[in-house]
Amino acid sequence: MSVSVGQPIPQFTASATGDQTLTPEELKGQQVVIYFYPKDNTPGCTTEGQGFRDHHSAFEAANTRVIGVSRDGLKAHENFRAKHDFPFHLISDKDETLCQLFEVIKLKKLYGKEHMGIERSTFLIDSEGTLVKEWRKVKVPGHVDEVLAAAQALHAGQPLD
Repeated sequence: MSVSVGQPIPQFTASATGDQTLTPEELKGQQVVIYFYPKDNTPGCTTEGQGFRDHHSAFEAANTRVIGVSRDGLKAHENFRAKHDFPFHLISDKDETLCQLFEVIKLKKLYGKEHMGIERSTFLIDSEGTLVKEWRKVKVPGHVDEVLAAAQALHAGQPLD
């Protein structure tokens, strides 16, 4: 089973920083941004995380929780989070359960070699647990602003593009 816009997100259990275990039920009551990124402490992923960090209070004002996801372990996530002062939690998806659920594992090329990896993607879930918007093949510049605008529109009851 995978996610699709307009449908409730399926059941999952995920381990996150701060010794948390997250499920869809625990996320209800607020909007949620889940962003998938390839690897901790790499340039694009750091810049993206810093963007969500720098706009964190605006996301909170829009009743929106931000959560990052990669295949890195919890120890690496705790270090990454502390190093960059991220006020949000990071999910460790070593077994790719969430990656498969959101269909973000894609064939990628790096230095001419092909490998399976996370395609940078972001998902906006409403306070009832329904996926309302997705961004795939994300380019970091301007992305956080676009996600924030969608979260604010959703919170204000405005239609999303």
